[in-house]
Amino acid sequence: MSPEAASDWTPAWGSSGLAYLTGPPDGPPDFSRAAVVGRAQQIAPDAAALLSGRAALLGLTRRGRVSAGGATRLLGARDGWCAVTLSRPDDVAAVPALLCSDEVADDPWPCLERWAATRPTTEIVARAELLDIPAAALGETTAAAPVVRRTAPRGPVRGPAGLLVADLSSMWAGPLCGRLLARDGATVVKVESPQRPDGTRGGHPVFFDWVNSAKLSYCLDFDRQTRELRQLLTAADIVIEGSRPDGLARRGLGPDDLAPRVGRIWLRICGHGSASRRPAFGDDAAVAGGLVGRGPVFCGDAIADPLTGLEAARVVTESLRRGGGELIDVSMAAVAATYAALPTGAPGSACPVEPPRAPTVPEPAAALGADDEAVRHLVTERLRRTC
Repeated sequence: MSPEAASDWTPAWGSSGLAYLTGPPDGPPDFSRAAVVGRAQQIAPDAAALLSGRAALLGLTRRGRVSAGGATRLLGARDGWCAVTLSRPDDVAAVPALLCSDEVADDPWPCLERWAATRPTTEIVARAELLDIPAAALGETTAAAPVVRRTAPRGPVRGPAGLLVADLSSMWAGPLCGRLLARDGATVVKVESPQRPDGTRGGHPVFFDWVNSAKLSYCLDFDRQTRELRQLLTAADIVIEGSRPDGLARRGLGPDDLAPRVGRIWLRICGHGSASRRPAFGDDAAVAGGLVGRGPVFCGDAIADPLTGLEAARVVTESLRRGGGELIDVSMAAVAATYAALPTGAPGSACPVEPPRAPTVPEPAAALGADDEAVRHLVTERLRRTC
């Protein structure tokens, strides 16, 4: 895509709400990443609404070097920029260990800013990884296609309609992929543990409903109900996994632990690829890929999350056209880097800027475990037909 072609998407960027979400809080919106809309709309015509939907539902706006959601910040390091995310209580609790200091105020960010300014990005990221804090250096990841490995014989060419999807992911990227597959006719089962349900279930309910309303809810203990979970994974045509790979593998439920099934697709979404144990969220993964506005400032709202959801749906559909039988490893940071590699435009534009429009949420998502019996019956019938 040439710079001239990228500029064709500038009006769409302004009307999508993404320009409204990109730029300094006290300055003009940033149009430099307008080409992102063009590529995303090649996957889904309503991609712009999917990219800015959470911000619209939650009333978020641009905040420059503070993410729209507020949990991630861009910090100036000795040799560049890095992003640090403190979205979980454990992240905040680990800050004193990160800084090697017992004197950290209730607001840890000023201390973090001073600490980061004296250190190289490699040290910041490495120390954060040791403490399981999501962090990334700006532009550390290069663009890369998903890694695909054959794990089973290919099946017939088909689309998502009528397929059974076991969605074990949480938050945004994986659940959005499941939502798009459900929209295309798949039966999607959202699988959660009673001890650790999807974190967004406890947040703003309208966002959880928007991403998960078209799914069946199946709740089971991954440690005590391993046999039941194995049956679901065995019956599923598509598995979406969003946790660290060893989470299922240590229970004997990974893709290499199940009997190969003709055409089964196993989609694995990780922040930095399955070879890495680093945690990641949408904003720091975007920074890792270099997908930021001029300044730098954050681009959109946790944009690596919905972009990865879109790209994951695309690669699953392509795999179905090949007959499946594949393990597909999607890295959020690599997806962000792929979009960051698109031509950039001028940050300013005379095009009007609109705030993101709230998407329609057709109905509430199912309560946790509301469809347990229905899913068990569905799995039993599927396994009976394949025996």
